[in-house]
Amino acid sequence: MSRLHRLVPFLNWPRPDAALLRGEALAGLTVGLMVIPQGVAYAALAGMPLVTGIYASMLPALVAVLFSASVRLSVGPTALTCLLVSASLTGLAEPGSARWIELAVWLALLTGLLQIVLGFARFGWLLNLVNSPVLMAFTQGAALLIIGSQLPALLGFGQGWATLFSHPAVHLPTLAFGVVSLAALMLARRWRPAFPSVLLLVVGSAALSAGTGFEAHGGAVIGALPQGLPAFYAPGWPGWDTLGQLLLPTLVITLVSFLETASSAKVDNAQRGQRWDQDQDLIGQGLAKLSSALVGAFPTSSSFSRSALNLYAGARTGWATLFSVVVVLVAVLLLTPLLAHVPLAVLAAIVMVAVLGLIKPRAFVKLWRISRVEASIAGTTLAVTVLASPKLYWGVLAGVLMSLSHFLYLRLHPRIIEVGLHADGSLRDRHLWQLAPLAPHMFALRMDAALDFATANAFERQLTEHLTAHPDTRHVMLIAHPINWVDATGVEAFGRVQAQLAEQGITLHLVGIKLPVETLLRTAGHLQDGPGLRLYRTEAEALRACAVLRSDEEWVSP
Repeated sequence: MSRLHRLVPFLNWPRPDAALLRGEALAGLTVGLMVIPQGVAYAALAGMPLVTGIYASMLPALVAVLFSASVRLSVGPTALTCLLVSASLTGLAEPGSARWIELAVWLALLTGLLQIVLGFARFGWLLNLVNSPVLMAFTQGAALLIIGSQLPALLGFGQGWATLFSHPAVHLPTLAFGVVSLAALMLARRWRPAFPSVLLLVVGSAALSAGTGFEAHGGAVIGALPQGLPAFYAPGWPGWDTLGQLLLPTLVITLVSFLETASSAKVDNAQRGQRWDQDQDLIGQGLAKLSSALVGAFPTSSSFSRSALNLYAGARTGWATLFSVVVVLVAVLLLTPLLAHVPLAVLAAIVMVAVLGLIKPRAFVKLWRISRVEASIAGTTLAVTVLASPKLYWGVLAGVLMSLSHFLYLRLHPRIIEVGLHADGSLRDRHLWQLAPLAPHMFALRMDAALDFATANAFERQLTEHLTAHPDTRHVMLIAHPINWVDATGVEAFGRVQAQLAEQGITLHLVGIKLPVETLLRTAGHLQDGPGLRLYRTEAEALRACAVLRSDEEWVSP
C-alpha cells in the first residue's frame, strides 16, 4: 500500500455497484434516522445549543469516514464524551452561553490536535495505559451520573434535584411522556434493535405534544431550532489561564473518546479479518473533532450503539456513512421545525436508554473472582468518578494511577521460586509441591521476569538470603529461559552475583539462557568459560547433570 493510500484511506474503497449501494443506503438510512434525535439529546447533555448535536453528526462523520481506517464506525455525539464536556466546563461558564460554546469548541480543537499528533507520531500504544477494569468502572460511574442528570427532566421534577425536597412539584404530563418513552424504547430495543424506534417516538411525541398543547400547559420542549447549514465558527482566544484549565480535560476526553472508538473498531476490524490501524484512526478521529469545532460544535467520538446498528443493518463500506450524512443533511435543511414540539422528557429517555446498557454490576463480581486487587481499583475508580462530579475525569486519573502503581509493584516484586523435579517431569515450585531439591547442596531457582532495574534487587536479595541461611550450598542453578531481557542494571547485578558465588566457591549453572541475554552478558565479560560456570541449553540437559552430581560421592560429601 502506498503512503498516499495509507494516509487517505478512502482511496482504498471498492468501486460501488448497484447492489452495494442499495445495501449501504439502507444501512445509512437506519443510522441517520437514529443519529438525529440522539444528537439533539446529547447536545443537551453537553450543555450546548441543541442544533449543534445535528451539526456534529454531519461534517465530523464525513471527515472521519474519509480519513479513518475503520470505515464502518458511526462518528458524532456520544453520551460519555458529552458528559465529559459538560463536566469540564462547569464553573468556567454558564451552559448554553456564548462563552460555554467557545470553550467547548476549544475542547474540540485541542482534543483533535492531540489525537492527530499522536496518530502521526505512531503513539497509539499510549492508550493502553487505561486497562479494562478502569475503563469499565469509569464508564459505569459516568453512566450513573448521566442517568441522575436526566431523571429530573424525565420525571418532571421542575427545576431538578435542588427543588425536589424543598418545593416538590412534579409535572404530570412530563412524567407521562418520560415514563412511556422510556418503556417504549426499552421494549423496542429488546424486540427489534434495527427498527427506527427513536425517530418514530420523536415524531409521535411531537405530534401529541402539539395536539395537546403540552408547552402551553407548562411542559418543556425543544423549541425552535435554526434551519439550514451551520456557519463557519472561529472561537476567540480564551486566555492562558483558561487554556491551562482545559489541558487536563483535553487529555481525559482524548483518552476516553478514543477508547470508545477502540471498542467499536476492534469489532469492525475483526469482522473484516484485518489488523486494526489505531494510529490512522487517531488521525481520522482527530480531524473529525477539528471539523466539529469549525461548525461551532463539541468534541465527537465513535458511538458503540450506532456503530453496532450500522453493522447490524448490513453496512460493508464507508458508503453507508455517506448516506447517513445525507439523511442528516436533509433533516437539518427541511425537518428541524418538526422537532420544536418534542418534549425534553423524550430526549431524556433517549439518553437514558443509550446508557442503561453500560450499567453492568456483574462485571464487578466477575472481576472480583479474577483479581481482587483490580476489582478494588475498579471500585475505587467508580467511587471517585461519582464523588468527584462534576470533575469526573478525576476518576480516570485515579484509576490509571492505581493501575500503574499496581503494575510497578508487580514489576518490583517478581516471582522468584526454588524449583524441584515434579513427578510429571516438569520443574515446579519446590515448596508449594513439597518436592526434593534437584541435588544435595543445590539451590535451583527460576525468576519469571526480565532481569532489569526493576527486578535486579529482588534477584540479588533472594540469592543472598538463601546463601546466608544455607552456608553449605555448593551449586546454584538459574533456570534462565523466562528471562527474555536484561538491561545495564541487570548486567551489573548478574556480575555481582557471579563474583559473590566465585568468592564462596559455588558453581553457577545457567539453563536455557536466551541469545539476546547471553550476548549482552558475554559482552560485559560475565560468561567467561571456567570451572565456576556451566551452561545448559535445555532443562533436560541440566537434569542429567544433576543426576551425575547426585551420584558423585565426592560432591555429596564435600
